[in-house]
This record gives sequence, structure tokens and C-alpha cells, in this order.
Amino acid sequence: MRGWVQRGLARLLIAMMTVAITAVAVVGGTISAGAANAVPVAPPLPFPVPPAIPEFDKAFYLPDRSVVAAKKPGELIAARRVHVAALSVIPVNVDAWQISYRSTNTRGAPIPAVATLLKPKGPAKPGPSKLVSWQSAEDSTAMYCAPSYALQQGSIPGQLTGSVDSSYEVLQITSLVGAGWSVVIPDHQGPESAFAAGPLAGRITLDGIRGARDFAPLGLKNDLRVGLMGYSGGAIATGWAAELHEAYAPELPIVGAAEGGVPADIRALVDLADRNAASGLIMAGIIGVSREYPELERFLRRHMNPLGTALLASKNPLCLTYQAALAPFVNIKGLVNLPGDPLDHPVPRKVLGKLRMGETTPDFPMFIYQSNPDWIAPVGPVNELVRTYCDDGASVRYVRDHFSEHITLAVEGFAPAIVWLRDRLDGKPAQSDCTTSDQGSMALDPATWRAFVNLVGNNLALAINQQLGNPPRVP
Repeated sequence: MRGWVQRGLARLLIAMMTVAITAVAVVGGTISAGAANAVPVAPPLPFPVPPAIPEFDKAFYLPDRSVVAAKKPGELIAARRVHVAALSVIPVNVDAWQISYRSTNTRGAPIPAVATLLKPKGPAKPGPSKLVSWQSAEDSTAMYCAPSYALQQGSIPGQLTGSVDSSYEVLQITSLVGAGWSVVIPDHQGPESAFAAGPLAGRITLDGIRGARDFAPLGLKNDLRVGLMGYSGGAIATGWAAELHEAYAPELPIVGAAEGGVPADIRALVDLADRNAASGLIMAGIIGVSREYPELERFLRRHMNPLGTALLASKNPLCLTYQAALAPFVNIKGLVNLPGDPLDHPVPRKVLGKLRMGETTPDFPMFIYQSNPDWIAPVGPVNELVRTYCDDGASVRYVRDHFSEHITLAVEGFAPAIVWLRDRLDGKPAQSDCTTSDQGSMALDPATWRAFVNLVGNNLALAINQQLGNPPRVP
């Protein structure tokens, strides 16, 4: 049965990509982005032509290295209009584009990156422009799992590819657009799908904001205010963007970041996942990190036993669902032929140490929410991270939820997060110090119910193709 499904999916991929590539070759012409932006904007694919997966769309996703190297971080390389859809089928009535831009990896080398841009329909609201950078929990090791592909109308549904998080997150993203905010969604894992490589994800996220700021059709003004949001794998990118902001992109007017289910210490995630239900997912993170840190890749190739080598090879081309489903409850550390804890050996200890949050303190307010019984991203390192930030004078509101677990908190914590971020984007000052609150469930907070009702309203509007953002709904 499994072989039949794989063969069928392969035939579907080949057939759809053949049509898409043909259409890309046939569709000609571009639309000027205006004098403020020299990058031309290619028109969208005509309905019902499906988009090509990134692996077959190298001209956009992997432009020539010399072209990338000639750009500055965040500078645009290419742009095109796209059609966005919920679950690959239900059209989202917003203006949407994809941009290709230059970023920088952790070794200082130029790399290409891609982001999706969404703009509310209708005239802009009075006052400062507002942009939210939404970091998806891609948690995958293949480019076709990236949100830029999963969000497009006609893409292979996430229920088939396994990129369910990127597919379902559009239901949250529509709430941001419905509030009248522009949104940038970076493919923060980069061209090598380096899942869990936080410093890389932070750079790509910040450069995506630069690209969105400079993309004329998005219509952002000089009085721009920017917010960050991300949960779980998306919190890796959000947290690192927050920590890198002052050193890497201090000119960006970021006013706050909301993150939850925070993987603050990747080593702690590996320790917790060993022989646990999350071992399959965390092994994907090991693959992703090894792609950004070659010394870890060499270590694994040298010391993995045959079973470990086979498992990692089988996981190389998979999206989140299949990553999690393949090899749960595995003794991850037992796959390495070394005495003692393999994470204590110099190479993994050094690499994983680079991925621990808390090296620098964000220079803008943070809202952090965490499940106390989280079985994927343990609460202990998050408690330590908050203490580190607060000891350094940061503004942090920290909420621990004692009833929800990792997956349910992604839904329950969204409304409080959007309410908090709305206040920052509206110019309301955050608290100057730190607070920690313990709640039975964030879902029981009456202050967030209105935001949740509007979330449902936006998704009902989505189902009937109602225009989002005119008039904008306020959470």
C-alpha cells in the first residue's frame, strides 16, 4: 500500500510540474513595480495551471550565484504575483506576491531566499504602515514543504505532501491581513531546508522584512512598524531574529515579537525526544542543522550506525507530518557508535551550543507563551531564557499554560499573542520590565475572546471569498 501511494504521488508530481513548467515558459511579459523598485514583477500563472515545486523552479528559488553575490542583504532579485489559497483550494482574496532576495548564511556567504507577501485589499488605513513577519513552523527537510509553495492556490495539498502546518497556518495568517496589516512569510529554512538552524533562520527573516519594506507594490510608508510572530519551529526563526536584530538589521523598526512553544535549546529537545514520541521530528532537526553546519554532517557520516544512516537518508525528502510519523520512540543517541552521550562529544556540543538562545537580549518587547507540560520543546530552557533576558533589562511578558500541550497551545495562544502584538503595532507602550504569569489555560482569558471570534469571522469570510482588509477587522 505504501509503495502504491508513493508511486501515485510521484506520478501526480511529475504530471503537475510538467504542466506548470510549460506554462511558465509560455507566459510572457512582466508588470513594472514602479520607479522605487527596479525589480520587474512577473504576472501570476493563469488558472488552473498549478505552481511548480521549488525543486523544479530553480530560476526563482536558486538564481545564479553571481547574481546573488552582487546584491546586498535583503535586496530584491526577482518578484512575481501569486494566488494564495487555504488548503491549496479556497482562494484568499488578498493581493499576494513572492519575492526572491539575498540573505547571508552563518558562514557569511550570500544565499538566495524567498518570501511571500500579502497586502489587504482596499485603501490603506490612516496612520503608520504595519507589517507582520510570520514565521511558519515548516519543520521539514525539503524545499517543496516551504510556505511559499504550500500557500499557493493549486499547490499539492499539505495533506498529501505532509506540510500540514504551513497549509493550516493560512487560517491564522488571514487574521493578520483581516486586521489591515501587511504580512511577510519568509521561507526561513533557506535553500538547503536547514530546519532548526536558528541563526540562519533569523537572518533570512530579517532580510525578508528588508525585502518587503523595499517592495514598492506593498505600499509600506516610511513610518513603518514591524511585528514578529512564530510558534514552535516558527519560534526558532522569530527568537533568533529578535536576538540578531540589533547587530544584523538595526535599521528595521521592529516594535515587538510574539512567540510560543519556543525551542530555546536544541540539545534539550534532543534529550527530551530520545525514546519519545517526538523522536522522528527531532531527527529531522538534526538533518537540518547538519546542512548549515558541515562539521556536524561530517560527524554524523563518520559515526552513525547503519540504522541511523538509513533513517536519516529516508527522512531527507520529507515534510513535517511524515517526519513526525517516521521513527517515533527511537533511541536517537543509540544511533551513534560512540561511548557515552554523543551530544557531549566536541563537534555536536559546539554546534548545538551555537543554537542555544539567550546569547544576546532582544532590543524590543517580547511576548512569550509556553506549555508547562510541553513534550516537544521543554519548558525548562524557556524559563532560563526568560530569566536571562530579564536579568539584562528586557521587556518580557511570559505566560505559562499548565493545561495545554505543545500542539493545542498553538491554537489557544494565538489570540492572546495577536492582541498583544496589536497594541505594539498601534504604538501602545509595553511594560518596561518582566512579568511571569501561570494560567490554567490561555483559552479561558476573556480578554482574548473577541480576537478569537474575529479569527473565526475571517475564516468564514475566507470560505465565501470575501475581500479581507476592507474594511479591516480589528482583533
